[in-house]
Amino acid sequence: MNNISFLAQTNPNAPSGGISSQSVDTQQQTTTTTKTVQDANAPAAQQRQEGTPYATLILFGAMAVLLYFMLFRGPKKRQQQHQKMVQGLKKNDKVQTIGGIIGTIVQIEDDEITLKIDESNNTKMKVSSSAISKNISEKS
Repeated sequence: MNNISFLAQTNPNAPSGGISSQSVDTQQQTTTTTKTVQDANAPAAQQRQEGTPYATLILFGAMAVLLYFMLFRGPKKRQQQHQKMVQGLKKNDKVQTIGGIIGTIVQIEDDEITLKIDESNNTKMKVSSSAISKNISEKS
């Protein structure tokens, strides 16, 4: 039972241009030929894989716009609001720092703000203007 197989040889005589496989049995000297038909859905499958380049460009464009708003526009807008709030601070405003300390503004210099933290001991503290989280006196 010595079997010799030749697989995936193209058969130019096949009407559909398919692939044929040939099997030869050396003891019986018989030859068997089998033809396989090409997949009828192959052209449709190739067409589906290609897609349209415009749909891909639109998808990437939408993703870029979303990425811009999430990564750049949101933080920039919050930073502008914070800067506007800090510029609007004045003496005797009650503020909260990013560390949670609540105090009253005594003095405002370029980038430093002096806060009065304790009325009884007259405790003061200097903080950076970027350390101010919110103006509490506006909400009262």
